[in-house]
Amino acid sequence: MNYSKEVILESIESFKSTIRKTQNGLISMSKKGSNTTLINKRLNAFIIGLAILESKDLNFKFEEIIEARDTLSSMLPSIIKLYNKSKEGSPQRTLLVRRIRAFEIVLEIINNTII
Repeated sequence: MNYSKEVILESIESFKSTIRKTQNGLISMSKKGSNTTLINKRLNAFIIGLAILESKDLNFKFEEIIEARDTLSSMLPSIIKLYNKSKEGSPQRTLLVRRIRAFEIVLEIINNTII
């Protein structure tokens, strides 16, 4: 569980970017009157993941951390699938590599230290 400072910083930026995109999606969905349960669940998982990476004081309930872990775990296969379909050297692939690594780091931290 030793990651370079650079990898951790890239992972933090990946989560921040994901949070911004999700918040924008949530606003758009809310305006349309769409069901936002899933996107809210994902947003909470991203916020918890970011807090873990930033080593912030976790003011989250154990159940919230477990739900975040499960949410991130369930999203990983679809992100990997997108990665496999992406063009080598493309900006999208770079983003996906960082997102996958960020998710894996957070999942490892949760599984090794919190549970």
